[in-house]
Amino acid sequence: MVIDPATTKYLIKAYIKADGIIEKSDVVGAIFGQTEGLLGDELDLRELQRSARVGRIEVELESKNGKSEGVITLPTSLDKVETVILAAAFESIDRVGPCKATITANQVEDVRVVRRKRVIERAKELLNKVMEEGKVEGESIADNVRQAVQVEEISNFGTDRCPAGPNIDKSDAIIIVEGRRDVLNLLKYGIKNIIAVGGTNIPKTVIGLTKERISTAFVDGDRGGELILKELLQTADIDFVARAPATREVEEIPQKLIMKALKNKIPAEQYAEMYDIKFERKHDRSEEVIEKSEKKIKTEEKLSEVKAKPEVEKKEKSKERIISDKQKKYGKILDNISGSLKAVLFDKDDKEIKKIPVRELTDSLKKSDNISSVVFDGIITQRLLDIASTKNISEIVGIKLGNVVKKPISVKIWTKKELD
Repeated sequence: MVIDPATTKYLIKAYIKADGIIEKSDVVGAIFGQTEGLLGDELDLRELQRSARVGRIEVELESKNGKSEGVITLPTSLDKVETVILAAAFESIDRVGPCKATITANQVEDVRVVRRKRVIERAKELLNKVMEEGKVEGESIADNVRQAVQVEEISNFGTDRCPAGPNIDKSDAIIIVEGRRDVLNLLKYGIKNIIAVGGTNIPKTVIGLTKERISTAFVDGDRGGELILKELLQTADIDFVARAPATREVEEIPQKLIMKALKNKIPAEQYAEMYDIKFERKHDRSEEVIEKSEKKIKTEEKLSEVKAKPEVEKKEKSKERIISDKQKKYGKILDNISGSLKAVLFDKDDKEIKKIPVRELTDSLKKSDNISSVVFDGIITQRLLDIASTKNISEIVGIKLGNVVKKPISVKIWTKKELD
């Protein structure tokens, strides 16, 4: 919804519920039709729109089980009293189209107050930035010389001339940051496989690199970083996500926080699931390629030593896999729900309880005591395993295993690869 900041003072928000299937046009028609003549000529909705004292009525509806519900919003430049009268008039509507309906005006938002809060928050961010920049005066000569060397190391890569480190064209794994100053900060600490996007309009050079390399998006811990990350997840082929601490920027955080953020990066699919972001992998990568590149990333970033265990791997490869009837059943269910972002819940007798969206899975597990097994189209996370352990769930079946540090002994974990 577009709000004109020059004229809008208040925003009416109302909740609608109807005993049938209705559409946006039905709601708008009911509002105009059933409020006409109710409040007199001065507050006639059609006249108010003609004089631009109220904006366009926006309606978002969702239909389920033969019923509809949603949210109505209306921006106004009326005074406070007139606005609340108009909001109260919405509640007089009792039918929408052929259906009985109720509308509840649950909020009248002062747009200026919200805007003022944003100004204050942004002012705080700018003040912090100014204070940080002031610290540059106290840097040593050695630091200034080191920064001069970093400038020499930075290059303009590809047809889009993206700021990048000297190893961007050599490394199997790359780190994608927001701007040139982020690149400089990472170069200061010896990380050279980096490239900057320069904003939310992701360059084709970066998109092309993500198709060939294991890619980690490393963005600021603010709203801007969140927007760039969403754009990257939708346009590029991101494998992992790392973020600076909340409200902090990659360009100004010290080495310790950079290394901590990169060490704690999570798979892109898991991040998208956690924050309900639409994400679709554009190029499949084998687990062997990802594992190999992960080892190289850790070496280049000096995060930790990679200790290979060839003898254990050899023993595991020599084991003959035996798939039980239950595993075969879960494997088929997993294939059937693949791509649907659904979860199937079973009781202790292995009977299906219900099928739910993956985003509701953790809440459903917390609230229920009769779930024994879960098969879902998603990544098995540490949080999910912790909940399963406390709720006595015996089996978790998912597409793949995420960044899990502690596996509960009481919970069996099966992935798609193990069940194929």
